[in-house]
Amino acid sequence: MAVQLSVAEERFPVAGAFTISRGSRTEIRVVTATLSDQGFVGRGECVPYPRYGETAESVIDLVRSVAIDLKNGLDRVALQDRLPPGAARNALDCAFWDLEAKRTGTPVWRLAGLAEPRPAATAYTISLGAPEAMREKAAENADRPLLKIKLGADGDLQRVRAARAGAPNARLIVDANEGWTLAQYQALAPELARLGVALVEQPLPAADDCALAGVERPVPVCADESCHGLDSLPKLARKYDAVNIKLDKTGGLTEALRLKRQAEAEGFRIMVGCMLGTSLAMAPAFLLTEGVDFIDLDGPLLLAKDREAPIRYAGSLMFPASAALWG
Repeated sequence: MAVQLSVAEERFPVAGAFTISRGSRTEIRVVTATLSDQGFVGRGECVPYPRYGETAESVIDLVRSVAIDLKNGLDRVALQDRLPPGAARNALDCAFWDLEAKRTGTPVWRLAGLAEPRPAATAYTISLGAPEAMREKAAENADRPLLKIKLGADGDLQRVRAARAGAPNARLIVDANEGWTLAQYQALAPELARLGVALVEQPLPAADDCALAGVERPVPVCADESCHGLDSLPKLARKYDAVNIKLDKTGGLTEALRLKRQAEAEGFRIMVGCMLGTSLAMAPAFLLTEGVDFIDLDGPLLLAKDREAPIRYAGSLMFPASAALWG
């Protein structure tokens, strides 16, 4: 019996609003792929991202395009060549992993040859806003060990100073979402170092990041929009100190595992990140977190509603997903 495919868009409300340099959202639109075979069901979630030319509609069409291939025996390995990296392949790849786990009664971490996942602390994101509002939000979350501060607009140094005042003991990372020029980065970086910032994500537009080569980096710089799959790595040397691995960019857990191994071998520090998604999207990403420097899988903490059987968070401590959710 051939594997059956279904795919649908789902919407989940954000707790308040989530704002970065590109805009603000009060809900998320995710695409969920479901693979069924002889009573076993596997699911995967992706977040279409306009930054990469994706919409919910285009991703759904791309997922549906493999329906005939599934009837002809398409599997997870063949999927890597059948679809390009991106949201659609991520949803299907993660659904394949989940389906295999359900069929065999074996957790995905064991199927992938990984260590059994253990609870780990995630960053908590402070949306871009006025400095005083960001100070208040940081103060509300001052007991969290790691805060991620969204930047990318005029007044960013004041925002970081405000967040530091609100959370004097928290570790800080900042994310410009491609919002700075090289001159802005060079002016801000020494100040960020003095404020104890541990990492700067994607300060320059991906198309312009060659300017980072050879520039002094008082705070380590992490590639986000510049890092997708394994073929991204050769372009990142000398420009970045770390890479942010997101399944919606790699096109699934399969490629993400390869990217992590190679990036570590080449001396990059690792962040495991996410788009703003539900627990179903965080579950496979969590399997990448063993031994990494930064974990940023707080998507469900920023939502007003999550899925059934959600991942459990105790403050910033994130627990592995239950089999009822994924894997």
